[in-house]
Amino acid sequence: MADTAIFDVDGTLVDSNYQHALAWFRAFRRYGITRPLWRIHRGIGMGGDTFVPEIGGREVEEAHGDELRDAWVEEFDQLINEVQPFEGAHELLRDVKDRGFRLVLASSGKSQHVDHFLDLIDGKGLADAWTTSDDAEHSKPEPDLVQSALAKVEGSTAVMVGDSVYDAIAAGKLDVATLALRTGGFSTEELTAAGAVGVYDSLVELRHHLDETGLGRPT
Repeated sequence: MADTAIFDVDGTLVDSNYQHALAWFRAFRRYGITRPLWRIHRGIGMGGDTFVPEIGGREVEEAHGDELRDAWVEEFDQLINEVQPFEGAHELLRDVKDRGFRLVLASSGKSQHVDHFLDLIDGKGLADAWTTSDDAEHSKPEPDLVQSALAKVEGSTAVMVGDSVYDAIAAGKLDVATLALRTGGFSTEELTAAGAVGVYDSLVELRHHLDETGLGRPT
């Protein structure tokens, strides 16, 4: 049982992963680097500090890392208005909050992007706290962001809700259980292997099964 619910934002509450992938594709292309979009998509969920060397390689990180991350912000800013909330996002958050959990919306995104997404789901009026890239020294799959989310509400134990294997890996390093959504494009088998204790096709499906999860009632 847990007293805190931690929700990833990008790809979990808002449908942003493909915009992120396209922004990274265009950022790499600025430097004459082409990576297949499917490969870029597989890395979405990592923070930019991990993403560039993972997708581009160590030499690309050393030569262009910071410039690529800046270019990604510029490219994503042009796509952000295409991002929409997933069906049932606000309703699920409200149900979890009404059950008595401390609610944290955990993102490693830039603060201006997080603000935009929280407005899309009307999340600021529900959440006890939220995070941005400023709250973690190392991004997922490192556990810094999950740890920061717990600390912000002085939670003792938590359940994480995310859409990627990187969410499950990060949470698992702190013995935090993860409920995973397939909205990130990962298979049920991949998410389970990464440590997810439950996998759902949508937020609506998860909401219908809350009583069967660690988000049934808080401790």
